[in-house]
Amino acid sequence: MAKPKDDSDTVANNLSQDPHRVRDGAEKVLEVAIGREVRSFRRQQGITVADLATLTGLSIGMLSKIENGNTSPSLTTLQLLANALSVPITSFFRRFEETREAVHTRSGEGVETERAGTRAGHQYQLLGHLGANASGVLVEPYMISLTEKSDVFPTFQHDGVEMLYMLEGEVDYRHGDKVFPLKPGDTLFFDADAPHGPEQLIKLPARYLSIISYPQSS
Repeated sequence: MAKPKDDSDTVANNLSQDPHRVRDGAEKVLEVAIGREVRSFRRQQGITVADLATLTGLSIGMLSKIENGNTSPSLTTLQLLANALSVPITSFFRRFEETREAVHTRSGEGVETERAGTRAGHQYQLLGHLGANASGVLVEPYMISLTEKSDVFPTFQHDGVEMLYMLEGEVDYRHGDKVFPLKPGDTLFFDADAPHGPEQLIKLPARYLSIISYPQSS
């Protein structure tokens, strides 16, 4: 008898990203970069593939191959696309030429920082930070350590989404009008625009990983 699918199965099936996807050989990297830029500019302008085919005189099939990185477009083709999308032809090479950065923070070397409302015994350690990048998303990973009880707890509210992963101790964490009991191994993922923060420290010391993500434009 087949096992019924639960909600996690549905969510997994709806994810568009494959974290284990690998690209073909190095000769495909430039084509993939160009294709991503063409698709990005087209979508930004609300143009369908059929519309772009009409504007450029290229077939829908050819445009599909270009956007998927399956063909190497000629300079003439790139010029047609640049004119139709009103962008410089060099913009199609942006992702190929960009340097991809990585930040390695060794244990204990995170930057201690303060957030508005931080109380004594509440330590926020920034584990790394990338500035403007090709993804269009900024991410701030913190290690938060709570070692002393306080009568008042801060409530935060900011753009983006946030994920908490409980490492040690126990905390009742508020998000909006709900309170979630967090124990080691628990995860809380939420819209950070709602007021949120530790409601009650149940077992100290407590440590949890906080990862905040938000658009670069915000």
